[in-house]
Amino acid sequence: MASGDRYRILAANCDARARAEGDPAIRHEWEIMAQSYRRLAEQAERNARWDVVTEPLPVNLHDPGSLPQPPQTQQPQAQQQAQGKLEKDE
Repeated sequence: MASGDRYRILAANCDARARAEGDPAIRHEWEIMAQSYRRLAEQAERNARWDVVTEPLPVNLHDPGSLPQPPQTQQPQAQQQAQGKLEKDE
């Protein structure tokens, strides 16, 4: 199955539910869901072309310490020296 096909199937299901719905407000919500799935299909195909990994990160959202941290960068030497001088002055 192509990368966006599963989302297109879901979009078609939402379209069918929208057509069968009698309540205009609920019908509108099904139409929004269908459009969202079509956008996901397009994004999945773009990701497949660029070989983007779409697997979720293995993190525990209830534990902020498990979230990925940005890479540490070294400060330029002049900034390190100025920072050291400030710490000595304090």
